[in-house]
Amino acid sequence: MTRSKRTPRHFSMIREFHAADFFTLGNAACGMAGVFLAMEYATGADLADFLWAAAMAPLAFAFDMLDGRVARWRQQHSSLGRELDSLADIISFGVAPAALAFAGGMRGGWDVLILIYFACCGVARLARYNVTAETLSAGADKVAYFEGTPIPTSVVLTAVLAAIAWQGGLGSALPGGAWHFVGWTMHPLVLMFALSGTLMISKTLRIPKL
Repeated sequence: MTRSKRTPRHFSMIREFHAADFFTLGNAACGMAGVFLAMEYATGADLADFLWAAAMAPLAFAFDMLDGRVARWRQQHSSLGRELDSLADIISFGVAPAALAFAGGMRGGWDVLILIYFACCGVARLARYNVTAETLSAGADKVAYFEGTPIPTSVVLTAVLAAIAWQGGLGSALPGGAWHFVGWTMHPLVLMFALSGTLMISKTLRIPKL
């Protein structure tokens, strides 16, 4: 009786990956590293952890740029790659910046609500992009423009937080102080996350893709 040889399911999945997909996973890995480092700062208050967490954002952005370039160079585009890219982006440019802000002192009730709003806007923006990408690309390899700001623009937020941290402005020293109303606390600095999230889901804002 002959026994058929079957490739284990996890190996067969890896075989479906293109070279660009491994750069995408590098993006996701940076995002998770950023989340863990933010958590480490929140428990230990070591400034180096906060700065390393912030540094994961531009590193993730580099991987995000490389995966697109490699995919175009090798002419390997797939639905799997697009989904991987979106999932990696929400970790690195949605969850990680929100975790960094929370670790840095934006922990009031209104802060948390706005940070959740920011992350949800990122999810909605990426979902809309995946649904409309084929229409927006008009048969080309990539879309001609973005509807709303791309989620990787949140690297600006992490850069601002890193600059504030470097100047000793975290926690109770956050610029703008804290506002208290309706029983909850809000740090005005968190409004930059509200603005970023709102711009991401805008349908009237169109940004050409270079």
